[in-house]
Amino acid sequence: MFAEKLILRIPGPTPIPPRVQQAMNRPMIGHRSGQFSALFAKVAERLKPYFGTRQDVYILAGSGTSALEMSVVNTVGAGDEVAVLVSGAFGERFAKICERYDIVAHRLNVPWGEAVTADLLSAFLDEHPNVKAVFATYCETSTGVQNPVKELAAVVRAKTDALFIVDAVSCLGAVPCEMDAWGIDIVVTGSQKAFMLPTGLAFLAASERAWNVIENRKPLAFYLDLKAYRKSLAEQTTPYTPAVSLIFGLEEVCNMLEEEGLANIIKRHELMRDMTRAAMTALGIPLMTSDEYGAPTVTSLDPKGAFDSEELRKTLRTKHNVIVAGGQQHLKGKIFRIGHMGFCDPLDVITVVSAIEMSLAQIGVDVPLGEGVKKAQEVLIHHV
Repeated sequence: MFAEKLILRIPGPTPIPPRVQQAMNRPMIGHRSGQFSALFAKVAERLKPYFGTRQDVYILAGSGTSALEMSVVNTVGAGDEVAVLVSGAFGERFAKICERYDIVAHRLNVPWGEAVTADLLSAFLDEHPNVKAVFATYCETSTGVQNPVKELAAVVRAKTDALFIVDAVSCLGAVPCEMDAWGIDIVVTGSQKAFMLPTGLAFLAASERAWNVIENRKPLAFYLDLKAYRKSLAEQTTPYTPAVSLIFGLEEVCNMLEEEGLANIIKRHELMRDMTRAAMTALGIPLMTSDEYGAPTVTSLDPKGAFDSEELRKTLRTKHNVIVAGGQQHLKGKIFRIGHMGFCDPLDVITVVSAIEMSLAQIGVDVPLGEGVKKAQEVLIHHV
C-alpha cells in the first residue's frame, strides 16, 4: 500500500486538486505590487456567483471562524440582543462568539440531526422581538443537516428589521446560494471546503442593509474591521498582509469551477449525497438526518451502538488509508461523518462505500458485502 495515497473524506479540509497545488507553487510576488492587485481584484469578482450577489466579496487571511467573528464584531455590540439558530456545534460557535463580546445571544436550539424550520423561527422571533441580528448555519457540519436558509431569510425579513447572517463555510460553492434574491445580509465561508484550497482564506459578502449598519458602528476588533477591507478592496488590495500563494490557488479554483459550471457542481454534490445515503441505508446504518434536510456536502451516520464507530474509523485508516470524521462534542465516539465535497466525484463515493463495507466485516459486523456499493451504483446509473 502507498502510505501517501490517502483517501481523505472528511468535511474539511478537503483534497487539493493537483493543478491547484501547482498554482500555489508559483514564485512569490510582492503583495503590494500591481501584479498582485490585478490578480486579487479579478478573483474577488469571480467569487460573486457562488454567493449569489452583486456585492463585493472580501477575502481575508484567516480560517472560516475569522469570518464568523468578523460578521459579529461589525454588526452588533455589547448589550445588543441577537438570535442564534443552533442545530449543532457550529451554530453553538456563533453563540459563543457573540457572548465573548457581551452580546445577548438567544439560542433557538433544536436536537442535533434536525433542522431549524421557518415555523420554529417565526415563533422564536415572536418571543424575542428586539433582536438586531439572526445568525444561522447553512450546513451544520457536525450533523450533516442543511438548514432551509431561503425560508428562514423570508421569516426574518417578514417579521423583523434584524440582519440575517449565514455561516456557509461547509457548503458554499457546492449548493445554491442566492444571497441577494433570498434577502440574506451577510454570507461567510472558508477556503478549505468546497473551494478545494488549504485552510487559510475566509470570504465574506455583505448586503447594502448590512453596510448601513456597519458604516455607523465602531467595530469591536482591529484586524477584523470590515470597513478597512472595503476601503482596501476599492484599491485592489488588502488592509493587512494577504496569503499570496493561496490567492494563486484560488485563481485556479475559479478556473475549475467555471469549467464545470455552478449548476453542474450543485448536481454533482446532490448526486454524491444521494449515493452515500442510499449506500448507508442499504448497509443498515442509520442516517442522522432526514432526506429533506440531508446536506450535499457531508453525511452523518449514527450506528446507535450496533458497532463501535471509532473502531470502524481506525480500521478504515489503518487497513485502507481512508479517513472519515468522527463526532463532535457529545457525539464524539458515537457517530462518523463522510465528507463528499470539493475535489470529489461519484467514483470516489463508491470507493469509500466499498472500504466501509470491508472495514465493517473486518471488525466483525455481519454486513452484506457489495450491497452498499450496488445501491450507490444504481443511484449513479439512473442519475439524470
